[in-house]
Amino acid sequence: MNDIDSAMCQRVRALGFSGIFTRFRDNDPLTTPRADAERLKSLLSGEGVQLFQTTGYWQNLVTSDEAARAQSVRVLQAALKLAGWMGARGIDTGPGSMNPAGPWFPHPDNWTARAEAQLIRSLKECAKAAEDAGVFLSLESHSLVTPRTPEIAARILDAVDSPWVRCDYDSANWITLETIYDTTAALNHHFDVLGDHICSAHAKDIWVENRLAIHLQDGCPGKGLMDFETLFTRLEGLDPDYPMIAEGNSTEELPEVSALFHATARKLGIRVLDTGERAEIAK
Repeated sequence: MNDIDSAMCQRVRALGFSGIFTRFRDNDPLTTPRADAERLKSLLSGEGVQLFQTTGYWQNLVTSDEAARAQSVRVLQAALKLAGWMGARGIDTGPGSMNPAGPWFPHPDNWTARAEAQLIRSLKECAKAAEDAGVFLSLESHSLVTPRTPEIAARILDAVDSPWVRCDYDSANWITLETIYDTTAALNHHFDVLGDHICSAHAKDIWVENRLAIHLQDGCPGKGLMDFETLFTRLEGLDPDYPMIAEGNSTEELPEVSALFHATARKLGIRVLDTGERAEIAK
């Protein structure tokens, strides 16, 4: 977090974005000094850049190893406290995975009733930390991990039953071969199922590649088949203050992503916060 400076903030604003989402992988939430977080909070405030999300560090919240799960909960609780010190609106966390290769990779144990129960338990144990920090604990989902459908994600969040534990909706993560050519219907279904559980969105594109094995590739907004007009409309319908976060793009692609998002907002009559139209955020 100490790498963020005024020049970086000015670049964010010049590109037409209202704020940022950053993972801060190098800042251990259990050891990072509060003063470092408060320096960042002061800098962003002075530059007019909002911190919409930081990360929950993607630890394994579904494991049956109770010692490992308890440590994951401690890390997530600390991440919430750190996010509060930074003045972040929320944190983004996945559920983790039983695949040792990475927190978003597939494993059959991810899709068991035991994994779902462990995830509910872990999120419940973090709800008070989220409330104390004033920071949304936003669960991101994917077809390869425990909340593999919007119905499962809604069931998990219903069971946790906290206004501080919500859904960070990623536009690409539940798209399948069956829905890739009609993302409009898919998005509407996801929003219908999740409703007020959603409190932010990642605007990411997706397309199907010409291979003999099925491969859906996510990436830069504007490169694929995602219906961003529907995404913007549905998020705006929940709350005009909810952030729309650009994802899947490189730094070099940010100007074209900004142009796409501002044009979409203008077409739909959606106001961007702080820039006259609506809040899109550079990632």
